Amino acid sequence: MDYDDSATARELRDRAHEFMEEVVLPKERANAADSVSRETIDELREQAREYDVYAPQISEEHGGMGIALRDVLPLFEEAGRSLLGAPAMRVDAPDEGNMHTLELVGTAAQKAEWLDPLVAGEIRSGFAMTEPAPGGGSDPKMLRTTAEKENDEWIIDGHKWWTTQGSAADVLLVMARTDEEAHPYAGCSIILVPTDAEGVEIVRDIPHLGQDLMPESHAEIRFDGVRVPEENLLGEENEGFTVAQQRLGPARLTHCMRFSGMADRALDVAKAYMSEREAFGSSLADKQSQRFAIAEAETRLHAARTMVRDAAAKLDAGEEARVEVSMSKVFAANVAQETIDLAIQCCGGAGISRDLPLADFYDAVRAFRIVDGADEVHKRTIARAAFEDTDPAEIEAVPRFDG
Repeated sequence: MDYDDSATARELRDRAHEFMEEVVLPKERANAADSVSRETIDELREQAREYDVYAPQISEEHGGMGIALRDVLPLFEEAGRSLLGAPAMRVDAPDEGNMHTLELVGTAAQKAEWLDPLVAGEIRSGFAMTEPAPGGGSDPKMLRTTAEKENDEWIIDGHKWWTTQGSAADVLLVMARTDEEAHPYAGCSIILVPTDAEGVEIVRDIPHLGQDLMPESHAEIRFDGVRVPEENLLGEENEGFTVAQQRLGPARLTHCMRFSGMADRALDVAKAYMSEREAFGSSLADKQSQRFAIAEAETRLHAARTMVRDAAAKLDAGEEARVEVSMSKVFAANVAQETIDLAIQCCGGAGISRDLPLADFYDAVRAFRIVDGADEVHKRTIARAAFEDTDPAEIEAVPRFDG
């Protein structure tokens, strides 16, 4: 399917596709049913550099390729075709979003200390925002973690969980209340906290539904009187939600493209299996109900890709695009989940084995309807905009009765 992608985007996509076909997918197949090591990821990253597909979304100054969001989207989709693709090309969450945030609002010193080694893959990071009840979850206004200024330091106290990669991170971007008198949207900040700072306790990695090829941790973390220098403030004081929105908008779209790529690969697996497997006198690919189901999935994936590109173009143009991003996130998450589920069904028993990538895809995709904003949160945003400007003239002719 052709899209309105620039020459830069198409060339980058083609190199990424070549890298996936020649390097990443063979490595994935060789490691079927086994977890890959950090050394394997480091080797893949070196090869990604050779293919000129490493960290395309980051400026050249900091070790990337300096390509705009809209132009890098096709690469993200290619990366999503294997769980190894995104970490290999350094477009993997949560580091990808955290790198974008540091590049966007970080000071020169913060970029030198944290961004450059993140892009190089020398360190890892986490975004600590979600809290256990009664703290902030889907409603971030309920945030309870605090950061109080004392002389030239921030003192942080609080309790976070579902901090992706938190137990392996070297630095955390911590969202905290810095003005408890203000509304949370006007009184929170993001502060950089090294995980080896005194008072940071990694309580546990939360057991969770997830794939096995690239195990992903989600940490519960306590902050007990953690002291960091005042220059660890990321962005402006009390503007944490503004910064977070600048991070989450693009990150949601890159998630959409990675999972679209995953769904597309799932269909590739299913179609290959259906074309070879025979039952009841013909191949599965010749069964009309299955063919129609595949056609529906292909159609919905095309719609998802188009929506994401539209939202990304608006972000690149400086628009907030909150509704477009929310629509893309909800639609792509559900389409990806339904498509991968269909692929498993089409492959029967082989679909639920770990010999094929579908079982890992299935475990990975379910969380997408919760992370980066649950479906219901995004639908709330869409509905609020939908009801903002109703026109009474549209119902002037409605029957009305006295009484």
